[in-house]
Amino acid sequence: MGEHTVHTDADEAHLREFTKAVLCDLHVLEQMMAAGKFETGISRIGAEQEMFLVDSAMHPIPYSTQLISEAGDERLTTEIGQFNLEANLTPLEFKGDCLSRLEAEISEIVSEVRSLIAGRRGDVVLCGILPTIQESDLVEKNLTPGPRYAQLNKVLTALHGEERVVHIKGLDEIRLHHQDTFLEFCNTSFQIHLQPNIEDFANSYNWAQAISAPVLAAAVNSPVLLGHRLWHETRLALFQHAVDERSPVHQGRSRPARVTFGRKWVDGSIAEIFHEDVARFRIILTREIEENSLETYRRGGTPELKAWRMHNGTVWRWNRPCYGILDGRPSLRIEARYLPAGPTVLDEVANAAFFLGLMTALPTEFGDVRERMRFDEAKTNFFTVARYGLRSQITWLDGRSYSVPQLIVDELLPLARRGLEVAKIDDADIDRYLGTLEARVRHETNGAQWTLDSLSNMDPAAKPNVRMRTLVAAMIRNQEQNIPVHEWPLATIEKRSDWIDNFRTAEQFMSRDLFTVRPSDVIDLAASLMEWRHVRHVPVEDDHGHLVGLVSHRDLIAMLASNRARSADEMVVADVMKRDLLTISPETPTLDALYLMRERGIGCLPVCKNGKLVGMITAHDFLTVSTRLLEERLTDDQP
Repeated sequence: MGEHTVHTDADEAHLREFTKAVLCDLHVLEQMMAAGKFETGISRIGAEQEMFLVDSAMHPIPYSTQLISEAGDERLTTEIGQFNLEANLTPLEFKGDCLSRLEAEISEIVSEVRSLIAGRRGDVVLCGILPTIQESDLVEKNLTPGPRYAQLNKVLTALHGEERVVHIKGLDEIRLHHQDTFLEFCNTSFQIHLQPNIEDFANSYNWAQAISAPVLAAAVNSPVLLGHRLWHETRLALFQHAVDERSPVHQGRSRPARVTFGRKWVDGSIAEIFHEDVARFRIILTREIEENSLETYRRGGTPELKAWRMHNGTVWRWNRPCYGILDGRPSLRIEARYLPAGPTVLDEVANAAFFLGLMTALPTEFGDVRERMRFDEAKTNFFTVARYGLRSQITWLDGRSYSVPQLIVDELLPLARRGLEVAKIDDADIDRYLGTLEARVRHETNGAQWTLDSLSNMDPAAKPNVRMRTLVAAMIRNQEQNIPVHEWPLATIEKRSDWIDNFRTAEQFMSRDLFTVRPSDVIDLAASLMEWRHVRHVPVEDDHGHLVGLVSHRDLIAMLASNRARSADEMVVADVMKRDLLTISPETPTLDALYLMRERGIGCLPVCKNGKLVGMITAHDFLTVSTRLLEERLTDDQP
């Protein structure tokens, strides 16, 4: 859990003192490691469960702080967005029934939050990226109150210095422009923690890096962002963009991002990573210095290392080494941060079991991973499966290329089972969780694939918002029953629904796939577009996407009927287009848009953001909805 007590007005003098405290903490940490002060002879696990809060229309609802207050549960804490929640689960000794206890606790706390939000006609969703989230949700009013989040946004935005450009390609392609870090509102994860033997920590960390690809491939669950089908785990690309502090100069020097897989294996001590993170990444959050960690250590106490831990919490490695204290004993753990939330609690614990089993078996079976695999192969594998999930090919320890399902089923699942048996995990738990993961892999249906298959199976004429809402509603139904994702039926659009909830704002209702012309284009191009696409209005935009006019079918008829001296062959769009346009914003209520069109007698409304065209609403769109409403009423009237 991130430290929430931070300075918001630190001057250079305080920053220097805090930097000294970070260096002191790191020096003490190395002394403690050298002196064997860390807990040993016992392995523990833990987890963090993040979740989305949604309203009855399946759109995000910013109620996290109210729910936490009402719950009074110390395990619940905030995340950066007010429609995100995080639960910090109880640390457990890695043995016996720890996995089923973990599943029970996650289910209990998700049910607790679900009960609380039900009073607001809301619900809880476990997924890496919420399909119904919209750009209008990524605004400051949805930033969780508190100095940590405000300061992170302020400092990271200032360091980046220019407009943040997010460009991700998958089945579709998205390009976003943001000045802030609010894109991080889109992401939620399930983070699993493992405390390995301290004397083997460096090798264990390297193995955690090596197995990240196959573990992630089975778990990917974030294929859709703002209606675009991108990577199978788009969350990874989005997170790096959302909190990237690098200015264009730093990016030009190929400086690593704070969200990173790393650059190489750990060669000697895990302190190598701690050194790199302090040397490479500037301190962006500070707090009061409450302890001289060196004095505490010299007195025989256990230092909290709060200054270094705060800095470590602002470097987001996908496998992050973390320091903690439990029952007065210090420990180091590996935090696997790359797993998405969902699709169900059962699926999440199955992912955890696979990770934990491999982490136990592989170091014993194969020794030093550096002798078996190049780091670049591990890193390439990781981003390959983020893009393609179970349909990936990756390079494994013998240097051969494998299809991921083949590698998991034939090689890794038997090893994971052996590892869980060595840890003395209950046989029933091993069968339940590894059996779930094996069935998922054999069916090649993880959360990402289910989402993409569901979208492909839906009526392509359905509005994007209806398709996204259908996905989320199906997720909730299956999650409530804890049905593993490989058994989910594809999401289908119901014939009857609360249709008005799908169309509250223009953003939810407008058409985004637009054909446009430029002012200098020949008028025949606009006329041809109308004929080919069966539309009556064509927007006119400049080379930068600014709306500058509109050509209608009526305008073309008027032009042809007029006795102009100049031939129509010589005319361009600028000669015909209307320039004085009525436009609306994406946040305009849909009923307001309908009222405007009726009162002004116009057939379409361009939707603009910062002067740039982002969508269109036409009379035909409203006719479609009105027809559906009439069909529902006629059905109600039938005996």
